Amino acid sequence: MAKYKIAFYDAKDYDKNSFMKSNEEKAYEISYYDTRLTEDTCRLAEGCDAVCIFVNDDINRNVIDKLVSMNVKLIALRCAGYNNVDIEYAYGKIHVVRVPAYSPYAIAEHAIAMLLTSIRRIHKAFIRTRDFNFSLNGMTGFDLHGKTVGVVGTGKIGRIFIDICRGFGMNVIAYDKFPAVDSGIKYVSLEEIWEQSDIISFHCPLTDENRHMVNKDTIAKMKKGVTLINTSRGALIDAEALVEGIKDRKVGAACLDVYEEESNVFFHDYSNHIINDDTLARLISMPNVIVTSHQAFLTEEALTNIADTTLENIEEFFENEYSKNEVCYKCAMVGSCDQKHNKKCF
Repeated sequence: MAKYKIAFYDAKDYDKNSFMKSNEEKAYEISYYDTRLTEDTCRLAEGCDAVCIFVNDDINRNVIDKLVSMNVKLIALRCAGYNNVDIEYAYGKIHVVRVPAYSPYAIAEHAIAMLLTSIRRIHKAFIRTRDFNFSLNGMTGFDLHGKTVGVVGTGKIGRIFIDICRGFGMNVIAYDKFPAVDSGIKYVSLEEIWEQSDIISFHCPLTDENRHMVNKDTIAKMKKGVTLINTSRGALIDAEALVEGIKDRKVGAACLDVYEEESNVFFHDYSNHIINDDTLARLISMPNVIVTSHQAFLTEEALTNIADTTLENIEEFFENEYSKNEVCYKCAMVGSCDQKHNKKCF
């Protein structure tokens, strides 16, 4: 087996641990870098066959040109989403692979955990009792049983989230541009999602079409006191409009594992610094907002699957001249690609 060289960007300790274990047999030469992949850090991939990236690496056309000029053959995403890669510009120049499903249970369960924490004030109770304050004033929540939850996106994660919600006795309605056939899911329009849901949870990829799908106008259509959950991509929600919706008491609570301007903040420790993002600072300061730093995927099972699949993608691409997990802009455009993933996209 060839010993491929990989530049691994935005590496954290948990990444290194899982990839080192998965790489024991393959013994690829992996160089781990704390920095994100940008135009300024491309040079770290000099002499490498592939780069391994995550959600906040910025793979624009300038980065792509630099990688191609250094003869890098493959961009290996260790995540499912690829909205941070200009896949149309990459087509014909450099191949892109991803991890389509590493642990949909991890993300769906995290969404539920945030929801329960928020509506039952678990985070507040934890802080109070640590100070020996056992008062229940201001701790009243509400039952999930009988509430209507609107689920936007019914891929693997969305469907698992729906199963969990049904276990709580919730009424589930859903929207997906491409509904799952024979799934037993009650599909409705987005307008009905906004108007009927007590809770709305997002489990869809980010596209130009749905960017800021939650905005001033759509928030106005929602039920007073609606709870919003986002474990998908931050830019699905206009953060400034969300702040106003909370201030106007229209949005009752928000559970955010992602944020549209997270790339320079999430995954880093700024506890001794001043955050320059005023919108994020306002959201975090609000008592009915829970923010976690893109950690929904972070389980032992998911990390193992991510590492195994990423390295398998790299091996498959170089050894077999194809990868079943390759993506290109034609693949993303329904009806325009007949790719069976038994060969390279170009």
